[in-house]
Amino acid sequence: MLYDQIRPEERLLIDAAKRKSLRLRLHNSEELYLNALEVDRRETFEDVVLQRCVSYFRSIHLTALLESRGVSVINSSRIASICGNKLLATIELAGARIPTPSTTVAFSVESALKALSEIGYPAILKPVIGSWGRLVAPLKDAESARAILEDRENMFPLYQVYYIQEMIQRPPRDIRCFLIGDEAVAAIYRYAPKDEWRTNTARGGRVESCKITPQMEELASKVAKVFGEGVYGVDMMESERGLTVHEVNYTTEFRNSVPVTGVDIPGLILDFAGRKVRK
Repeated sequence: MLYDQIRPEERLLIDAAKRKSLRLRLHNSEELYLNALEVDRRETFEDVVLQRCVSYFRSIHLTALLESRGVSVINSSRIASICGNKLLATIELAGARIPTPSTTVAFSVESALKALSEIGYPAILKPVIGSWGRLVAPLKDAESARAILEDRENMFPLYQVYYIQEMIQRPPRDIRCFLIGDEAVAAIYRYAPKDEWRTNTARGGRVESCKITPQMEELASKVAKVFGEGVYGVDMMESERGLTVHEVNYTTEFRNSVPVTGVDIPGLILDFAGRKVRK
C-alpha cells in the first residue's frame, strides 16, 4: 500500500489485512525515488499495489511509474487522472449518458459571467482539481459572482479554469455509493452540518446508512464500465429528474461509512486486490 498520510482509512485497511492474515507491505511515497528509465525493474514492489496517496499529483505520477514496471495499481493512473479532474470526469460521464449536472467551463472572468447570465443563478463554481469542498463557492447573483471570479484571477492558473455547474434542487443531503470492482457494496446519506450547504464529512457532514436502490446499482455499473473496475466513492444527488452523478472519487474515504452501514469496506477492498493478485 502506498500512502503519504496514515489516515483512519489506511489504519482500517491495515487492521483488515491483519484479520485476514494478509501480508500488506507499506510504502511511504515521500521516501520513494524511482528511475523513470528502469521500466523492467520491480524491486521492492509487489504485483498489486493499493494507491492511497492524498496528493492528486503524487498519486498519478507515482502510479504511472509503477505501471511502467508492470505493477497493477488500484486505482490506475488513468482512473486517477480522469476522476481527479472534475472536467475530464464530466466529459466521460456525459459521453456515457450518465446523468450529471449541467456544466459550463469558461477561461476568463467576462466569459464566465456571460455564461452565468445564460445559465442563471444560483450556480456553483468549483476548481477542476480539489477535494473536501475546498474553493467550492455558490454564485448567488452577478455581483457576488464577479467578486469571487476576480479573486480567482489572482490565484494559481489552474483556478482560472472556471468550472460552473447548475445548482441542483435537492434535499439537504447527497449520497455516496461505494463501488468495488463493478459492484455497489454500500451507500450513505451525507447531510450538511448547520449553517453549511456542503455535505463533505471533512466539514462535519453527518452520515446515515442508505439502502442501495436499483437506480444506484445501474449508475454504479455504468461508472465501472466507463472508468474501469476499481475502488470508487460515487457521489450522487437526488433531483427532480432522478439521481445524478456529480463526482467519482478514486481514493475514497470510508472511516464514517463502515460503522453506519455495517459493511466491511476495507475488507472488501483487500478481497478485490487479492483477486487481482491471483490473476
